[in-house]
Amino acid sequence: MSAPKRLRDGVPAGSVLSREDAEAIAERVMRFSKADGVDINLGSNHTTNVRFADNQMSTAGAVTDAGLAVQSWFGPKHAVVTTNDLSDASLRRCVEQSEILARLAPDDPEAMPLLEPQQYLPVQAYFESTANAGAGDRAAAALTALRPVRAAGDLKAAGYLVAGAGATALANSNGMFAYHRSTSTNYTITVRTSDGTGSGWAAADHPDWAQVDFSRVSQRAIDKARASRDPRAVEPGRYTVILEPQAVGDLVQLIAFYADARLADEGRSPFSKQGGGNKLGEKIVDSRVTLFSDPTDAQLLGQPFDGEGMRLARQTWVENGELRTLQTSRFWAQKQNRTATGGATSLKMQGGSSSMEEMIRSTERGILVTRLWYLREVDPRTILYTGLTRDGTFLIEQGRISRSIRNLRFNESPLFMLNNLEMLGAAERLGGTEAGGAVVMPALKVRDFNFTSLSEAV
Repeated sequence: MSAPKRLRDGVPAGSVLSREDAEAIAERVMRFSKADGVDINLGSNHTTNVRFADNQMSTAGAVTDAGLAVQSWFGPKHAVVTTNDLSDASLRRCVEQSEILARLAPDDPEAMPLLEPQQYLPVQAYFESTANAGAGDRAAAALTALRPVRAAGDLKAAGYLVAGAGATALANSNGMFAYHRSTSTNYTITVRTSDGTGSGWAAADHPDWAQVDFSRVSQRAIDKARASRDPRAVEPGRYTVILEPQAVGDLVQLIAFYADARLADEGRSPFSKQGGGNKLGEKIVDSRVTLFSDPTDAQLLGQPFDGEGMRLARQTWVENGELRTLQTSRFWAQKQNRTATGGATSLKMQGGSSSMEEMIRSTERGILVTRLWYLREVDPRTILYTGLTRDGTFLIEQGRISRSIRNLRFNESPLFMLNNLEMLGAAERLGGTEAGGAVVMPALKVRDFNFTSLSEAV
């Protein structure tokens, strides 16, 4: 690729492959191929970042890259070779090496034919506000945190802002071609008190730079840090808990990972029915819960195809508390005579109308949780996980936040939690989860959330 021209000081022109460029590369790979079939996954991106710590800017940078994966097929044998050199010589070498390896590979008993051309939903996820954001814009965003913490004198801030643009293209020798271009802005910040007892965290994520209120995010972390000073211990046990959307996301997103048809049919899932079969059509959580994926949803704006190139549209996993759909691969759909769903890349839980203030006022005694950390599986049959609260945990007494408390370890399942649901807030896009992806969740008030021990961590 030739050296890119600068577009202001944002995304360099040419650093993100256009649809036409991606099609041309795909055609060259197909020409070089001598295999029974070939498919490619082509990505290009330009990402920029600024990092600050100890109340000062620490690093800033930009990365432009492109990557190509070529998979060659000989019947049920296949192999992949990758490169980030898109010259003709490199493409030819990549194709030849993948063919050599594919001939040596064992037969894949679950190999599926290459996809035929698909019709994809249009998703506008590329925003010029993000693509055109320059170093000055990123510095100004970071200063929304640095200026107030420097002025405070008793706070320390650390944060990371990354923004950029990218494009993904998939193609195969059957004529399937998929292309999606997007932008992304992600800002996370942690503020600690100088005495080491308080910590606050906040984050935001959106394809559109203009939709991120950096000052609000920074101030939220500052306020949390101040409020969480000098935490006291409370006895572990079962509490009414108000979980902010970030904490909800890390737990509820797990349901989508376990909602796999093959796992359920083979008896290895929380959605397996005793004696055989699955729980499709059965009530599994509170009737106010609806979970779905939809690349065209304005809060999600996800990629409209999965890693194989299958078309993605709205899929409702849980509707009014009932299990409606299980994610089904092409192989398992063929085996069970069902319809394949594709691999969803986003998740949204439909929200309610309760505000955080209403949830707090309605709570006689409970705990407010800002976010969760270090989640690990305990029991896959019930989606039981353990983890810790972090960066702002507070005791609620008589309808108000009375004080900060030490962090707690929990053992909880999103299925148990969503069966103990009391109130739902408005759904909002999260700044990120442990598992990643576009995730939109509401705040929740739930009863009997299980805290098992105290944590020394701030």
